Amino acid sequence: MTSVPIVVHRPSLTGGRRVTVHRHGRDEILGTAYSDHDLVVFLERAGIADPDDLLDQPQWVEWRDGPAHDFSAA
Repeated sequence: MTSVPIVVHRPSLTGGRRVTVHRHGRDEILGTAYSDHDLVVFLERAGIADPDDLLDQPQWVEWRDGPAHDFSAA
């Protein structure tokens, strides 16, 4: 289990980052985001209110193995 509910995983070799949310005792894959817009859409569909406001809050979102908001290939 992660310490924050939303994880934006490391950039893939072809670009994009997998997004997971921890809820109901497990990690759920929301999809692969290629931009902040994709990330916000995934979070909205998961029922997270005001996801734009959460992206830079480390208590909510962990950006792993790469700078925040960078979705380019590894």
